[in-house]
Amino acid sequence: MSVFATMESEVRSYSRAWPAVFTTARGAELRDTNGHAYLDFFAGAGALNYGHNPPELKSALLEYLTGDGITHGLDMHTTAKGAFLERLRDLVLIPRGLDYRVQFPGPGGTNAVEAALKLARKATGRHTVGYFERGFHGMTLGALAVTANPAKRAGAGVPLPHTVPLPFDDPADEDEGAVTRLVEALETAAADGPLAAVVVETVQGEGGVNPARPAWLKALASWARAHGTLLVADDIQMGCGRTGPFFSFETSGVVPDIVCLSKSISGYGTPMALTLMRPEYDVWRPGEHNGTFRGYNPAFVTATRALEVFWSDGALQARTAVLGERMRRSLTGTARRHGLPAPRGRGLVWGLPLDRPGAAQEVCDAAYRAGLLLETASLQGEVVKLLPPLTVTDGQLERGLGVLDEAIAAVAGVRGPAS
Repeated sequence: MSVFATMESEVRSYSRAWPAVFTTARGAELRDTNGHAYLDFFAGAGALNYGHNPPELKSALLEYLTGDGITHGLDMHTTAKGAFLERLRDLVLIPRGLDYRVQFPGPGGTNAVEAALKLARKATGRHTVGYFERGFHGMTLGALAVTANPAKRAGAGVPLPHTVPLPFDDPADEDEGAVTRLVEALETAAADGPLAAVVVETVQGEGGVNPARPAWLKALASWARAHGTLLVADDIQMGCGRTGPFFSFETSGVVPDIVCLSKSISGYGTPMALTLMRPEYDVWRPGEHNGTFRGYNPAFVTATRALEVFWSDGALQARTAVLGERMRRSLTGTARRHGLPAPRGRGLVWGLPLDRPGAAQEVCDAAYRAGLLLETASLQGEVVKLLPPLTVTDGQLERGLGVLDEAIAAVAGVRGPAS
């Protein structure tokens, strides 16, 4: 462990919560150098929706590499990229009636957001972008400017102009009240100049697992369309089936102008990101937005195979719905037993709010000692966040939820806010 303490920057975070040296992983389990097994309800912060080392994807990748397939290709045409684009078109876009151009902006989610923001401003000729309270979109300056967390914004070291905060949906409000509050805030924001775009997570992840209701999303989309403002959906963590459908916005009936994908789009944890845009907004000049690692062909290979294996039919989506309902029932029972507020979530992303400062981290620490990896979320880290792989087995899901319940019971003073 000493090499990490002496060589690695103080900025490291997950390794502080999980002080193990991990060696191997398969499906929903990891092992460390001492042979200890851990059940993974973190899934690479949503980058491993199909688990660690899914065998079908691994075999495709190994075959490609041993055949001397192109690895680094910038934006050159390759067979690997062509196959991916065909599968994305045929298995994802066409079945959903979506017409998007595909941009490969760089290897990470923040690259997808940066490209979306630049494109929205270029396409509209406007400067200001609206973002939502508790939203998270990345750590580079443009993406950070539409991230709500004050501590993360302060890390920029410079002002983050040309953005404006907006209220997110609040389930404590009636649909009509939440929509009224949203529209009033949008009108106020636009009074100082029309908005180029609004960027939204349909289910906030880092912000505490907060799902937006369909009526609220439809109102946002309607206002944006009426005002020439582009709707940007950040589906980086909640896309690729995390909430059930491939895109998290599908159930609302909303069709964004721009969509950001990363994390699990490669299917294997290999770096990859996409910015999808309606064809009329593809106003880039050649090379106007680029990056050295925007064409990582091994990721195209695993992404193609992931679409073939998991999205050629509706089986994964149906199973995610079933497992999501099991999680909801189990977490609701845990919340009632321990006097906590109701869990929040959709599909296989759930958050369990705690009230006492530090309690969520204590619960996650206790779960780690029992062999379960969990993280906290929300502004003060007061929510225990669960992101099991979509391929988690029934037994693993039940075992993990049981460990969480025991961890909560072991932490003194945990209870929900007074009603």
